[in-house]
Amino acid sequence: MAVKNQSTTSDFILLGFSEGHVLLSILIALTYLTILMGNFAIISIIRIDCHLQTPMYFFLSFLSILDIGYSTVTLPSMLFNSVTDNRRISISRCFAQLYFFVYFGGSECLLLAAMAYDRYVAICNPLRYLVIMNKKFCCYLVLGCCSSGFMNAVLHTSVTSKLIFCEDRNLYHFFCDVPPLLKVSCTNTQTSQMLLYIFSVFLGITPFMFVTISYVRIIMTILKIPSSTGRQKAFSTCSSHLIVVTVFYATGFLNYIVPVPQDTFDIMILSPLLYSVFTPLFNPVIYCLRNKEVKGAFNKFLSKHIFK
Repeated sequence: MAVKNQSTTSDFILLGFSEGHVLLSILIALTYLTILMGNFAIISIIRIDCHLQTPMYFFLSFLSILDIGYSTVTLPSMLFNSVTDNRRISISRCFAQLYFFVYFGGSECLLLAAMAYDRYVAICNPLRYLVIMNKKFCCYLVLGCCSSGFMNAVLHTSVTSKLIFCEDRNLYHFFCDVPPLLKVSCTNTQTSQMLLYIFSVFLGITPFMFVTISYVRIIMTILKIPSSTGRQKAFSTCSSHLIVVTVFYATGFLNYIVPVPQDTFDIMILSPLLYSVFTPLFNPVIYCLRNKEVKGAFNKFLSKHIFK
């Protein structure tokens, strides 16, 4: 393929869209609205109800913020491309989308690990929970997650933007991400691939191993609880987080670490959708419908302000 510098006016072509744009547009719009409504509801309820001012819900509110940002980076652009049937995306828009997508994704990887540590302290060391997970320490954890996500985004975006892309700029994706951009580069991508694997280990495998160890210790502690009611209550507080973690990390591994053949188009576009769209969509459902405290606070808010 002929080489063409990225400084020219040539755009990238997103090939994730197929026929049936009307149905796809409606689905994208409903998904995005549901994500916004669900996550904004969680943030609002946590800020309003004084009983939810605990470290667990502090992390949950930041998870909702990341999910809103995560989906806002991709879904409005996808909706525009689907409605207009325009699959083109400019180079500047593409790399801006890449930066924010990598930033929110990397931050969420570490935040999920911080939430696992919070559950570990709450169940395995409950008497010192509020002392260990004090407000200052929780703020430092969130700041560390966001700072690492920032570094991850800056490095990936700067290294990828220096590549020279071919004239055939067809991205087999719904949005701009590192793996599809590397596939359309006509220059050596060894540095970018190495950087991708290093940060995938740092932001993916390492937090996942930390989460796994935390939950092994949590399960061992729960099994020692004499009453079945106590065990059930302890499991219920962790199961929702475990579901989110499993879906998020598993699909992330499939996209960034596990080598996928070039022609496996369905797998290439399905795995990013699972962790970038469905995880923000199901987080409010899992944390609200499976959490009695959040449901109770929400019902209290409705009865007091809406149905007064």
